[in-house]
Amino acid sequence: MVATEETIQNQTQQDSENNRVAVLLMGYGEVESYDEFANYNEQALNLLTAKFAPVPTWVYPLLAKLLALFDFHEWNHQHDSFISPHNSIFEKQRAGIEQQLQQRWGSRVQVFKAYNFCKPFLPHQVLEQIRGEGFDKLLIYPLLVVDSIFTSGIAVEQVNKALEAQKDTTEHWVKNIRYIPSFYNQPDYLDLMARMVEEKVASELSDKYLRSQIGIILMNHGCPMKAKGFTSGVTESEALYEQVRERLINRYPLISVGWLNHDTPLIEWTQPDVKTAGDNLIQLGAKALVFMPIGFATENHETLLDVDHIIHELQHQHSDITYIQMPCVNDRPEFLRMASDWADTQIEALLSEDSVNINPSLAQPGTHHHHHH
Repeated sequence: MVATEETIQNQTQQDSENNRVAVLLMGYGEVESYDEFANYNEQALNLLTAKFAPVPTWVYPLLAKLLALFDFHEWNHQHDSFISPHNSIFEKQRAGIEQQLQQRWGSRVQVFKAYNFCKPFLPHQVLEQIRGEGFDKLLIYPLLVVDSIFTSGIAVEQVNKALEAQKDTTEHWVKNIRYIPSFYNQPDYLDLMARMVEEKVASELSDKYLRSQIGIILMNHGCPMKAKGFTSGVTESEALYEQVRERLINRYPLISVGWLNHDTPLIEWTQPDVKTAGDNLIQLGAKALVFMPIGFATENHETLLDVDHIIHELQHQHSDITYIQMPCVNDRPEFLRMASDWADTQIEALLSEDSVNINPSLAQPGTHHHHHH
């Protein structure tokens, strides 16, 4: 039987439709019901804190409930029933990135969101949906924190656990995986961070203060200095800060990194923290302080509530200083365009690479391969 041109075209179209990529956009997620605080905290303790804090795991449920009381007091009483905008912004990021990607790839690419700590979008739940929709190629894309395999790596940890639970005996449903660990060194992102600061200074401060009197605090995600051997994100975050600083320092001499640390006992955190950075710049002559989050792509309670507390504390000590709290990049159109561009190379590779059939039964745990001299 000779294959007709129509048959070949149909087969090519079918192969193209079957060759698709699911982009798994991953963030922390944040509670939208105060009843979920304890559960959220327990998951965070297990995934994050366990990697650097010397706390036995049996304490986590009790500690999670204790932290929930503090969270409730802070969000409800101190901040007038605050609800984090993180989830809403993250959905806008997901939709915007998908729109950009589908302009290039059509329905061959779909973007899904997963939250590390929040139902019903936990990674294992979303991966079940991805599998049910017939995808077998996966791009893991952590978006919230701009650092390294420590916080972005928990995305891989959760995906691995979910895929292990979903595997068949003889053939895995996932045929290929790629990963975007961070965008701390992407020139377009670095340029945008500097441009956002310059725009804010031009609109609110440039006619009131000399450039040497404007202090700029570039805020990174806090990192533990020792994390039980894990790469903690310090290297990438410091490089992110230095590259944004280079774009601003000749015009604005007073620039400091400010780490948004968690006050965890017995843990050495990155320094200076944001409060200390503010104090230092004021001592050097700053009359205005700009707080710019460069280590977070999505607004969350750290960039909102924690920074707000720090500013109020500084205001109490230095009432004659002007304070400006800036937003994360969030769903700015230029960020959504660049975020989709960063995914393009990996999507193209996944679509062009042959599928690999993984047979879990062939794995032999404990096998040690010797190199013979």
